[in-house]
Amino acid sequence: TMVPDLLLCLSFGYAAALKPTCLSAQFRRPGDYIIGGLFPFRTDTVNLTSRSEPTLVVCERLFVDGLLWALGMKFAVDQINNSTSLLPGVKLGYDMYDTCFEPVVALQPSLLFLTRNGTTGIGVLCNYTDYQPRVTAVIGPHKSDLCLVTAKLFSSFLIPQVSYGASSEKLSNTELYPSFYRTVSSDKNLVEAVVLLLNKFGWNWIATIGSDDEYGRGAQRLFLSTAGNHSICIAFEGLIPTDLTDPKAKNQLEDTIKLINKTKVNIIVLFAFSQPAQALLKHSIRMGLSKKVWIGTEAWMLSDVAASVPNIQSIGTVLGFIMKAGTVPGFQKYVADLFTSVQQDKFCQESRELNQLMNSDVLDTHCKQCDHISLRDVSSTLSRSQIQPVYIAAYSVAYALHRALGCTHQACPKASIRSWQLLHFMNTLPFKVNGQSFSFDRSHGTNTGYKLIVWSWKNGTLTYLPVGNYEESLYINKSQIQFHTADQKEPTSECFRHCKPGQFRRIKGFHLCCYDCTDCPENTFWSAKDSSTCTPCLEHQWSPVRSTQCYDRDERYLFWNEPLTIALLMLMSITISLTCLTAVLFLKNLETPLVQASGGKLNLFALFTLMLLCLSCCLYIGKPSNNLCMIQQIVYALCLTGCFSTFFIKSLEITLVTEFPRCAPTCLYWVTQRRAWLLVTLCLLTECLFCFCYLHLGPDYLVSDSKSLPTEVLLVCNTESWLAFALMHGYNVCLAFVCFLCTFMVQTSGKKYNIARGITFAILIYFIIWIFFTATFATLKTVLRSVTQICTILTTSLGILGSYYIPKCYIILLKPDLNTVDYFQNSIKEEPEEDSI
Repeated sequence: TMVPDLLLCLSFGYAAALKPTCLSAQFRRPGDYIIGGLFPFRTDTVNLTSRSEPTLVVCERLFVDGLLWALGMKFAVDQINNSTSLLPGVKLGYDMYDTCFEPVVALQPSLLFLTRNGTTGIGVLCNYTDYQPRVTAVIGPHKSDLCLVTAKLFSSFLIPQVSYGASSEKLSNTELYPSFYRTVSSDKNLVEAVVLLLNKFGWNWIATIGSDDEYGRGAQRLFLSTAGNHSICIAFEGLIPTDLTDPKAKNQLEDTIKLINKTKVNIIVLFAFSQPAQALLKHSIRMGLSKKVWIGTEAWMLSDVAASVPNIQSIGTVLGFIMKAGTVPGFQKYVADLFTSVQQDKFCQESRELNQLMNSDVLDTHCKQCDHISLRDVSSTLSRSQIQPVYIAAYSVAYALHRALGCTHQACPKASIRSWQLLHFMNTLPFKVNGQSFSFDRSHGTNTGYKLIVWSWKNGTLTYLPVGNYEESLYINKSQIQFHTADQKEPTSECFRHCKPGQFRRIKGFHLCCYDCTDCPENTFWSAKDSSTCTPCLEHQWSPVRSTQCYDRDERYLFWNEPLTIALLMLMSITISLTCLTAVLFLKNLETPLVQASGGKLNLFALFTLMLLCLSCCLYIGKPSNNLCMIQQIVYALCLTGCFSTFFIKSLEITLVTEFPRCAPTCLYWVTQRRAWLLVTLCLLTECLFCFCYLHLGPDYLVSDSKSLPTEVLLVCNTESWLAFALMHGYNVCLAFVCFLCTFMVQTSGKKYNIARGITFAILIYFIIWIFFTATFATLKTVLRSVTQICTILTTSLGILGSYYIPKCYIILLKPDLNTVDYFQNSIKEEPEEDSI
């Protein structure tokens, strides 16, 4: 509704603006309580780097936004003074000065505000409780780096300072800056909004650039830390100079553009004020940087400075956040009326008289250019400038003063109020401005949220199109955004793809967050807490390839119900049956020449130990334990010793008869009849001694092997001492070797039975089996280790049965005519063969 009035005032004001006005005289007014104002009326300092004396700093170019912010404060104070309920009977005054966006310039009026009221000197005191400075509160300045300087000064005196634009997170520290307030959100909220925007579009390969000042460095620092926590990869980070008069500035800007080109990113996040942003965009166009998505902030997106760059439409898509500030009703008409009033001589005369009451000779406003502009010069900026933050800042001081004075809706007592007394009232209770409620949070800031806007060009005219908003969560209307791509859809900007569950990120190249997705190997799993590597499973767990969790391993050993076990048990049953049948057959024919010649009752003992040996196969089936592991080897060794001891006695008998015939009648007495049992007992006792050594040096023990099998934990008996193992089983090898030496050369005539041949073959079979067993047993670490031991036992038993006992059974059953004393008596003696003639 203000647009027609504004256009009408423009038409009248254009002609009037041809002569100088008294606009510069509008920034001072006397009052009962003075509020200081720090505004960037101008920009671009002249020769600041070559300044060698503390002379006046000159700024050469008018900054229209700063002028309008100052007028916004003036408008708020005029409204407050005209209010009949806020500060009735009290007049607020104001004293506004130029900061020129430069700390050196801002310090001069800041020091003036600290002077004792009515003087130009700052008192150096131990206690400033009763100290009354020139101003009650300060509005401004706009930039963070200026506030970091001035806030230290004002916090020393606890003078309330309310900034309308400083967003640095450093200023949230209320211990360092106890009297600093702001009516804008901190950069922390802005950065969170930008990160959410990037995540919404899936952009995780970006460049970020900041201006080399407190705002740019601080916002970029926050952005880098926040982006890293949201899987956003920073391909390039850089700073651009703020002093564009520096000869190195051009080279620095060009280097930045070249580095961005190398990264091949499509998204650039820019935290900068209007002039550094303008310089960067200008060089981007000149150097032919391809179209990008530029994500900006209010610091440059709403500035005519950046938008006025020639061919600016060619940079791509400009998208970013601005503060969600409401409009200030009546402000545009107020400015239009003011520009009309400053043309009138009577109004100007009154303004100058009021200025003289403010000791105007102390500092000038430094805004001579203000007298040479018209409403037309500020009209485009006026329609979009964010006035509400400075407007709210003035009202926050007024409400604090209202409470400090104890005002009612009818009157306010004109009491003497110290600046520090306002702080308590600024921290408590919200205040309403134009029906909207505001308050300062714990960090002395306000968070009104942000609007997401996009630059929209129509017929060469720029409009700011709202496409979303942010208040703790982000909403975007993607259908309203027309990107620079051919299909007008959002471009992609990814260095990596999103890894699937069970894949970890393998870093590649120079950039730490640029990676390939690699499957987690077996027995590891992917954890969301650490996506850059795979976590090994615990020893008792396993996992397949590309797993997100581990599973408990099943125990693996030789089960009773396995097909292989059943087959082995059947073979064991057959072997035991053969052994028992042989024993029964020998028992029935115990007194026959064949059985007596083979060893008599010793055969029954040997067959009994073979049967026990076969039964020991059951020790290797089922869940093993330490005791079972120990018993397995002892039973095997003792049973085999029992069998071999009978062979040993028979072999000694054969040796005495064949090799020592003269001694045979005397010595045979010790290896036959009952004394043979003494030798058997002696052999067993010797083996028992070696078994005791085996137990002492280190018996076999149970091992849980989690490496041999992929998904199971193998329970297997492990040999602790190979020396003990060799001693115990080596004794049987020695017995067998003696038997072999005693029998392998013995020959008989064709008319006699050769008992030595059966022992020789039995021992040979044993040796062959043990060669294979030793090689296999030492290397196997699977369930087949138990199978190998069972097979060794059964093949050894079958070998002994087949080579020594089965041929004798054949004679007993099928050749009884050979089972005679004549055929077996002295069958081991050498006899000359008869002539064939």
